[in-house]
Amino acid sequence: MLPKFFRKKKGLKPSMRRKLVLSLGSLAAILLLSGVISILEYRRMSDYVSELIAANIKSINLSQKLADITEEYNHKMLSVVVQNDISIMPDFNLSQFNAQADSLKNSFTSQNALPMVDTVSTSFNEFIRTSMKFDEVFLADSVDTGEWFFGTLQPCYNKFRHDMGILNDNIHEELRRNSADFDAGFYRSIIPGFVSVAAGLVLIMLLFYFIMAFYVNPIYKMSAGVDNYRLSGRRHTYEFDGDDQLANINSGITELIEENIELKRRIKHLREDRS
Repeated sequence: MLPKFFRKKKGLKPSMRRKLVLSLGSLAAILLLSGVISILEYRRMSDYVSELIAANIKSINLSQKLADITEEYNHKMLSVVVQNDISIMPDFNLSQFNAQADSLKNSFTSQNALPMVDTVSTSFNEFIRTSMKFDEVFLADSVDTGEWFFGTLQPCYNKFRHDMGILNDNIHEELRRNSADFDAGFYRSIIPGFVSVAAGLVLIMLLFYFIMAFYVNPIYKMSAGVDNYRLSGRRHTYEFDGDDQLANINSGITELIEENIELKRRIKHLREDRS
């Protein structure tokens, strides 16, 4: 059921009020709908890309922790070589490293990085497997510990650092792409807003033309016709297309002026007959 205000009774002409309400209501509905679409699109894109960026940042932090853990272990082993003291040989927390590595693997949003994680794990395992021979090398009289450290162990560590660097580059590249997607998504989300504003401006101009052509100009013409009748007694001959209240007022003005002219003519004839 339509509201009573909008129901058109049979035989009634469309009213000025109804025309203006419908035109302004249509304009408001278009602007409101486009605004809601813009907000929903922006929120959807913002939430999605924000999750990806948060995952990338988490991956960067985890990979840095893995690199720091391994670098600290390597430095402590170097201290053993420099000080020639096996008693300060460090213990590597392998369970902590594996936990960090698993978290890193689960934090990736792209499947492309998973092979790189496996490569890092392989190079790390090779480094750890080689480092486990340190005690044997240190206690052996036939092997120079320094030469073994820099000639055998450090290449394994450098391979791990190289693979970790490639993985970090991939993470940063994915972060850059996600940031670019966020910017692109932002502009895509505000496009409906721009479209609605443009459509609103066009509708406003059309509405302005409609009001000027069908309401303001006729009122000026009717006012000028009344002034002409008052000043010079001229007839009101203005006509315009329309069947609303304004057209009814114009017809009424025309009839009143015609009746006044006819009345004045009769009064004039009566005065002439009496004289």
